[in-house]
Amino acid sequence: MRLACARDEIEPLRDPRVKENESYATVIVLARVVSELGTVPRVTTQTIESLFVSDFSYLQDLYRIINFQDASVLDSLEPGAPFPQSSVEVG
Repeated sequence: MRLACARDEIEPLRDPRVKENESYATVIVLARVVSELGTVPRVTTQTIESLFVSDFSYLQDLYRIINFQDASVLDSLEPGAPFPQSSVEVG
């Protein structure tokens, strides 16, 4: 996953699927910033939609850490360990 830029957050707001359901913006943003996902050659909104809820939640947590918290915390985590829990005020 790469850092999100302003365009990654703004462009989904123009998507008709988001106008119909605001929560869909998260699907679009994740599809834009997830650079690789296992053996999936190209991550799309359909890829994100097909994830289990726990995997989707994991990616949301990772997105928050990378973009709004200290990403260096990821260096100290063991594979499969849960992310540290802390609240972040966003917008």
